[in-house]
Amino acid sequence: MERPENADVEDALVPLSALQHYLFCPRQCALIHVEQSWAEDGATAEGRLLHERTDAGKPDRRQGIKILRSLTIRSFTLGVTGKADVVEMHGTQPYPVEYKRGRPKTHRADEVQLCAQAVCLEEMFGVPVPEGALFYGETRRRTVVAFDAGLRALTAQAAADTRKMIAAGKTPPPVFTPACEKCSMQEICRPQRLEKPPHIANWLASQIGV
Repeated sequence: MERPENADVEDALVPLSALQHYLFCPRQCALIHVEQSWAEDGATAEGRLLHERTDAGKPDRRQGIKILRSLTIRSFTLGVTGKADVVEMHGTQPYPVEYKRGRPKTHRADEVQLCAQAVCLEEMFGVPVPEGALFYGETRRRTVVAFDAGLRALTAQAAADTRKMIAAGKTPPPVFTPACEKCSMQEICRPQRLEKPPHIANWLASQIGV
């Protein structure tokens, strides 16, 4: 069977979730998406269960709004593919809603992931998607996100940088920050030990008792 004409383009798409991982930490992104490593802790388990509960629901309609769950989406412009937790259809207008554990962050990784979903939906439905929402499990409320020019530019740059790193197949060296303490990948990454590895001469001296 011949491969479809766009098969190579499809193969080059990276997981949409990788954009969020990259903005949080490029090394974490590479460990997950290049080295295929993963470690789960209480926080990631809680997030996974939240997504599973959200995705498990069937499409329904509330007050005239059609609810689509776990919708497969993609964007050839950004070079990403993945699933949207919830897409509300207000007539023909899609409105993405991403579910997150915890509370709103100081960085923009969640907003970029949601904006990337909007770009995917724009390509799929052929209509502008001006805004969406992040629902945080700790606050139990939505945060509306406007997809303005600045956020769209940040999303496009994050997508390009993420694709480039994954295509190169190289994992960046560790840089220890306070955020490392809360990362489930800490034992695999070992940032404190590997950021400044001991000089080989010192290591050899310690082994032979010099």
